[in-house]
Amino acid sequence: MNSKPTFTDRLRLLFKGILDPIGAFLNRTGLTPNAITLLGLVGTSIGAYMISQGKMTTGGIVLLLSVLVDALDGTMARLRGESSDFGGFVDSVSDRYAEFITFGGLLYYFLSQENYSGVVVTFAATAGSVLVSYVKARAEGLGFTAKVGILTRVERYFVLIPLLIFNQPFLAAAVIAVLGNITAIQRILYVRVQGHERMRKARENKEYLH
Repeated sequence: MNSKPTFTDRLRLLFKGILDPIGAFLNRTGLTPNAITLLGLVGTSIGAYMISQGKMTTGGIVLLLSVLVDALDGTMARLRGESSDFGGFVDSVSDRYAEFITFGGLLYYFLSQENYSGVVVTFAATAGSVLVSYVKARAEGLGFTAKVGILTRVERYFVLIPLLIFNQPFLAAAVIAVLGNITAIQRILYVRVQGHERMRKARENKEYLH
């Protein structure tokens, strides 16, 4: 079953004319794609610290810059002709760490404010974000596709960063908690359909052979 291009895929095409020249410049400086990936993670850690201290606007702006930096690693690898499975693996793991660190900053902030409703929604947002990525990875490991859903990683940042900049951390966590878990369920159901189709074809083939 072929899935439609995601919002992330469309963004890559839309901004290709901007990312390619910047990626080419960074390649000429001698920086590697993995170095850019790690630089983005460092930036995210700084943003998360700002968030943990209640400096939401500053933290949101730092996160925005980090996301923009992180968008360049894949571009650099493609321009070098060095796109690899390991590079994709490093990028994916880095993305998961970035999300954990970001939500960790939010969690610390809500705990320091004794805002336990904020703690609960941040936990739910973290769980939803992790499950969205895990369901996709697990599905692809079994030969299915799962690039569907209303709130993929880029869209989560489109929710999180503006709301942090406008000092609405609870709303940011709540929206991601709800829509992130809905997205995970969407992907589970999408894989379920593929699984049933695979079993149907297997039964038909078995009957044909007999």
